[in-house]
Amino acid sequence: MHDLIRDITLCILFAWGIGLIAHFFKQPLILAYLVAGFFIGPFGIGLVKSDESISTISELGLIFMLFMIGLEIDLKKIIRAGKVILFAAGGQLIAGCVLGAIFFMALGLKLGGGGFDALYLSVACALSSTVVIVKVLYEKRELDTLPGRITLGILVLQDIFAILFLAVQPSLADLQVGVIALSIARVGVLVATALILSRYVLPPLFHQIARRPELVLLGALAWCFLIGEIAERLHLSREMGSLVAGVSLSTFPYALDVTAKVTTLRDFFITLFFVAVGMTIPIPNGATIGLALVIAVFTVVSRILTTFTPLYLMKQGLRASLLPALNLAQISEFSLVVLQTGIAAGHITTQTASAASFAFVILAVLSTFAMMRSDQITRLLIGPMKRIGLRDLDHGQKTHDADHAAGHGEARRIVILGFFRTASALLAEIERQNESLLDQISVVDFNPNVFRTLVGRGQHVIYGDISNVDTLVHAGVGNAEIIILSVPDSLLKGANNEKLVRHVRSINPKARIISTADVLGDVNDIYAAGADYVTVPRLCDAHALYEVIEAIDQGLLDAKRAEMDAQLAERREVLP
Repeated sequence: MHDLIRDITLCILFAWGIGLIAHFFKQPLILAYLVAGFFIGPFGIGLVKSDESISTISELGLIFMLFMIGLEIDLKKIIRAGKVILFAAGGQLIAGCVLGAIFFMALGLKLGGGGFDALYLSVACALSSTVVIVKVLYEKRELDTLPGRITLGILVLQDIFAILFLAVQPSLADLQVGVIALSIARVGVLVATALILSRYVLPPLFHQIARRPELVLLGALAWCFLIGEIAERLHLSREMGSLVAGVSLSTFPYALDVTAKVTTLRDFFITLFFVAVGMTIPIPNGATIGLALVIAVFTVVSRILTTFTPLYLMKQGLRASLLPALNLAQISEFSLVVLQTGIAAGHITTQTASAASFAFVILAVLSTFAMMRSDQITRLLIGPMKRIGLRDLDHGQKTHDADHAAGHGEARRIVILGFFRTASALLAEIERQNESLLDQISVVDFNPNVFRTLVGRGQHVIYGDISNVDTLVHAGVGNAEIIILSVPDSLLKGANNEKLVRHVRSINPKARIISTADVLGDVNDIYAAGADYVTVPRLCDAHALYEVIEAIDQGLLDAKRAEMDAQLAERREVLP
């Protein structure tokens, strides 16, 4: 026991120290934890040698990581995901696993006969890193963009797939219909038990202790270990039980509170898990490094093929099909979980798992850089893809746009560059107050959902990237009288409002340009760039909130809400 405490102390100290170095060099923290584990483990300087300590630390970290992954799986979002995400995720997972199994078997890895290296690697390579992706998309403020939502939707369904694999995994050595059916039945019993208890028993209990944070935390931990123990009794695994415990808690009213309380413990135990994984990685030989590079290359190529293809076939456009493929081009931390269960079951060799761990490290670093520059990469790829015959959503517009650029045909009087919620609200307001004005408006944007919806409503829309000067010229900006830029800088890709105003002013010296500013300090810069009027949305929000406060003081809140409800009821927005 004392050795275990000492080993945990060493894990945390070295994880923190190497984590600081990773932070200063802007590298993924997971990479730092793996390096820390390797450094202090039996294959490094040997500060931690006990197999029992390593196993205990790894299992504890794994239980908490799966519990938190389960908490973050939103079943309601999966149900509402829509066919685009469902078909994209299904195509990516099925095609990825099939391609992986064929590819790794061709390399000589086993799929049956007591060895399942090819199967485990194909599953591991089909899963993408939630930690890396969410962190980068959050920093880029792309979680709420269309490619961001598609990426997150696929991630959630990948987690569901991993759950199903973990359910069948104990029976791989004896793959009979009856054995598989029994495993699935056990999972069904576990899930049903957890959902029933979380629906009817936990809410009243947590309601009573909602104001006692320590009891909320203790209750969440008790729930995690209880369902884990039930899973163990059903001949599944505590890890599987902790995942189900998290998923079942995600559906009940106190999930957000529980997640907030458990986050600190999650970070602690996830750190332990990755440090423990690092301790199991041996010093690589040439064969291990070679296999790791092969796994990394296969993951990137297969992810682009299996993610881009279904999205492109569903007419999401080249950009919205490429970005999720680039976002997902790495191996998941969940893959390390799958591989660890494979080692524990004797299904795969340590060398295979080590090679996959090295591939995980390689891709965690490279994909972070690629995601940070995904827009530039996408712009570089779209041109060559069009030249080899792939059609984007702007196919068929070129002649019409060229007429505008040459001054032929009738240019729209008002051009809206970029379409997000403010532009959506503006069109709804125009439709409500002066519908004839819609015929004078042209919208330029590269969101495929916006494009199809506006075309379906009869609105003139041009598919294109507003940060590209050629797009502005082809859109007829040079002939417009009013040009509106309503997308905040935080969502613009490859430009900001000041730069866009300068481009637009150089193309059209006479137009009235209306722009938006996120920060008050940007207003003068945007005016200097050539804008005629700059809006600051937060001032409008502040005015609306002040009116609500006044309505409360005057006892008119119900009337104010009725007024707002009436406005909302008659609006027909593109982006609700």
